[in-house]
Amino acid sequence: MQIKLASVLVDDQEKALKFYTEQLGFVKDKDIPMGSFRWLTVNSPDGAEGVELVLEPMAFPPSAVYQRALFEAGIPATAFITKDLAGDYARLKAGGVVFRGEPMRAGPITMVLLEDSCGNLINLVQPDD
Repeated sequence: MQIKLASVLVDDQEKALKFYTEQLGFVKDKDIPMGSFRWLTVNSPDGAEGVELVLEPMAFPPSAVYQRALFEAGIPATAFITKDLAGDYARLKAGGVVFRGEPMRAGPITMVLLEDSCGNLINLVQPDD
C-alpha cells in the first residue's frame, strides 16, 4: 500500500489554492469541477512524486466544527517537512504567512506552526539529520 493523497479541509478552495501555490510554493496538480466544488490538489516540487494534497471543501457542516476545534486548540491539521526551517520560516514570514511563535526544538525536531489562511494550522518540521 502507498499513501498518495492527504487532505486538508479548507473554507474557500480558491483562497486555499492561492495560499498553497503562491505563498508555500506548491504546484497545482488536479483541478476538476465537481458540482459547486472542485477536486483540487497541489503537490510539492520537493516532495515524493505522485503525492498530492487535496484542498478539501467543507461541504459537510460538521467538518467546519471539527476544523475550528482543531485550530482553536492549537492542533495542526498536518505537517510538512523541510530541510531548511530557518530559511523557510524567514522567507514565508517575509511573504506574509502568519506563524504561531518562533521555531522551537522538540526532541529530535525543530518546528513551528503556521496558519494556512483557510482555517488550518500546519506544523512546519525539520528533523535532525
